[in-house]
Amino acid sequence: MRAVVTGGAGFIGSHMVDLLVSKNFEVLVIDNLANGRLENIKHHRDKVIFVNADIGDYKIDLVPYFEDADYVFHFAALADIVPSINEPMKYHKANVDGTINVLEASKKSSKLKKFVYAASSSCYGIPEIYPTPETSAIKPEYPYAHTKTIGEQYTMHWGQVYNMPVISMRFFNVYGVRHRTSGTYGAVFGVFLAQLLNNKPLTIVGDGEQTRDFTYVTDVVEACFAAAISEIKQEIFNVGSGNTYSVNYLVELLGGNKVYIPKRPGEPDSTFADITKIKTMLGWSPRIRFEDGVKTMLENIEQWREAPVWDQNSIVKATEDWFKYLGKQ
Repeated sequence: MRAVVTGGAGFIGSHMVDLLVSKNFEVLVIDNLANGRLENIKHHRDKVIFVNADIGDYKIDLVPYFEDADYVFHFAALADIVPSINEPMKYHKANVDGTINVLEASKKSSKLKKFVYAASSSCYGIPEIYPTPETSAIKPEYPYAHTKTIGEQYTMHWGQVYNMPVISMRFFNVYGVRHRTSGTYGAVFGVFLAQLLNNKPLTIVGDGEQTRDFTYVTDVVEACFAAAISEIKQEIFNVGSGNTYSVNYLVELLGGNKVYIPKRPGEPDSTFADITKIKTMLGWSPRIRFEDGVKTMLENIEQWREAPVWDQNSIVKATEDWFKYLGKQ
C-alpha cells in the first residue's frame, strides 16, 4: 500500500508517518517545512520519500506524487490564531488553496481508497452543546478556523461531485511530543513547557477554569488510520479524548509558578467532543490517559529548549490584534 502524507514532517503528520511505516506502508511525505522539521522523520530516512513542496502553489504539478496513492492523509496547514488574524491571505493560500490542490492531485489516482482530511474543532466556535456533536452549528471565530472549515467543505464537496472516498476528522486540542516550537504564540503546551524550562511563571489565561479536550497525538493518528482502512466514506468525525480538563489541572500536573493574564475574546470556555459517532461507526476509542500524556511531555521537555519563552508583556504585544478585532464582537 502506498500513502501520501502532506505535512508529514510536522507534528501530527510525522506521527502518522510513524504509524504507516510500522504497518509496512510505502510513504511519501510532502512538506514545505514552514512548520515541519526533517528531524521529526529522520528515523525513517531510508523508508520514506520526502518532497519539499508548497501545496498552496498552483504552479507546482503535484499529480506525479499522488497518481499511485492508495491513501492520502492531508495534514499540511498553517495553524494558530494570532498569525491567522494578522495574515489571513497567507492562511487562505495554505489551508484552502492547498487543500484544493491536493484534492485535485488525489483525484487523478486510479487506486485511491481514502482521502483523510485533518479538520479542526475550532469550526464550532463557541459551541452551545457539550459534549459537542458533529451536528452542531459551524461558527468559526477567526481566520484559521474559517480556512480549515472551508477546506473541509471542499473535501466533502469533491467527495460528492467526483465520487472520491473522503473523510474529515475534526481534531480537538491535539498535544504530544514534537509539538511545534515556532516563534508564534499559540498552543498552551508549547508555551507552558518553554516557561517551565526557563523557570518562568506559567501564564494562565482568565481564571484557568476553562476546560479543553486534550487529545494525545497517537490517539489522533490511530483514529485517522481507522477511518482510512474502513469501508466508510463521505463522513465527518470528531476526534477527542472522551473528557475535558481545566487549564488549572494541567498546571497542577506540570508544576511551577503561575500568573494570570486577561481572558481572550472568541475562545470557548470549554471544548469537549462528543465521540459517540466515531466509536460506533469506526470502533475507535482513545487510549492515552491525560495524566500519562502530560507525563510523557515532561519526560521530553528538552524538545522545547529552543522554543520562544513568553511572558505577560510579550503575550500582550503578540495578541494586540486578537483583542482589537475579536474584542469588537
